[in-house]
Amino acid sequence: QVQLVESGGGLVQAGGSLRLSCAASGSILSINSMGWYRQAPGKQRELVATITSGGRTNYADSVKGRFTISRDNVKNTAFLQMNSLKSEDTAVYYCNLIGSTGIQYRDYWGQGTQVTVSL
Repeated sequence: QVQLVESGGGLVQAGGSLRLSCAASGSILSINSMGWYRQAPGKQRELVATITSGGRTNYADSVKGRFTISRDNVKNTAFLQMNSLKSEDTAVYYCNLIGSTGIQYRDYWGQGTQVTVSL
């Protein structure tokens, strides 16, 4: 089993910053990538940012230049630094991990953390 525990969400004013953390634990043997997705009310879940084990990053156009994803491969933890937050960033943010416990690679998801940006 693999568990993802997210932290760092909350309420912030527009223009402010938040830092999300996602710690992976359990019987994970290999991690391909970690990332963040978000889902706003009435909308589909969308990619925010991902980072591979080699450090290659990918960002949604809407967050480029404002958000930075990073990763601690030793601690199996991913971070999302969110700056210059906008009201449209309000959503539940989900941590994602693509990894293997020894058989095959699959997706794992965290429980989600609420980010609310007020005007």
